[in-house]
Amino acid sequence: MRESARKRQARITDLVESRGIARITDLADELGVSVVTVRRDVEELARRGEVRRGHGVARSLQPRAPESTATGDTVGMVIPERNTYLTEAVQAAREVAEKAGLRLALHIAADEPDAERTAVRSALEAGARGLVLSPHWRTAAEAARDHSWLRALDVPVVLMERRPERGSSLYELDCVRSDHGYGVHLALGHLTSLGHRRIVLAARDDSPTARVIRSEFAEQTAARGIAEGCPTILSSRTAGPDPRADDARAADLAETLRRAGATAALIHGDMEALVLVQRLREAGVEVPRDCSVVAYNDVVADMGQIALTAVAPPKAEVGRAALGLLLRQLDHAREGRWPGAARHLELLPGLVARDSTVPLA
Repeated sequence: MRESARKRQARITDLVESRGIARITDLADELGVSVVTVRRDVEELARRGEVRRGHGVARSLQPRAPESTATGDTVGMVIPERNTYLTEAVQAAREVAEKAGLRLALHIAADEPDAERTAVRSALEAGARGLVLSPHWRTAAEAARDHSWLRALDVPVVLMERRPERGSSLYELDCVRSDHGYGVHLALGHLTSLGHRRIVLAARDDSPTARVIRSEFAEQTAARGIAEGCPTILSSRTAGPDPRADDARAADLAETLRRAGATAALIHGDMEALVLVQRLREAGVEVPRDCSVVAYNDVVADMGQIALTAVAPPKAEVGRAALGLLLRQLDHAREGRWPGAARHLELLPGLVARDSTVPLA
């Protein structure tokens, strides 16, 4: 004889209280009923205030010691070391995970060969049921070398601020990134609306984002008919693919401005922008009187002696979207369903106008 719904719900409450958190699928297996039945029971218990609902889990209302979070309901995130740009994305992803009853474990990939692979192995050995990855990929060749082992991972994977080339073995993975081409469009549109036609790009060249910014700057200045007066330099001698070696493409920004007759600069990223604005001042070039400046990233752009106008990618939204894509995959895997077509999401940056850009005199 099948037990009553009330008795089954009481058993669910006891199990959840004893564990602190329990997956819907595990409860269904133990009770010998369907996932749908348990989900409805948990909804009813949550309505009565006896448990809390999470994403695919039921959680106890009783406070528990921190060590009880080691329940296997963990997802991993792997990001490069010294990457302040991703801080907001990590925090936002953590909030989404916690609301879903999951713990987000952060793994930092050191700036050395095969670091991502080591960090991923560590995350999986620690019990991560899914991964959000933001590989450094200093060069396209480095990205290509990672494809085979990344494709072989047997847990759900989402790429964050990365999108593989069409036709690559990773192209069918879920991914979310900022539309950095649109970010360059915003910067150029802002500067040209102020009358600037000769604009220097001082950019990094050690990540997929940097490569997009550089290529889009070349294409978009050409489309506007101003490419001849818009040179590109490396933002520092260590901003190239090999940070241990001085890169000959680095050039003095003040001298480049004078040589090109430029009146504005787009600088990727914020830290480089703050340093270069100081160096311009030391060279007698005042911002914005002599040179309007737009920074790219908007992490610390407003914290220098002069608040910098900046392209602001939607960093927190990227983190939330990445976790959302991962939760979707975990849900479908838990219920034995095909997750459907892969998602490639691009979120649009904004532009925050501050004190470093003025109309051309």
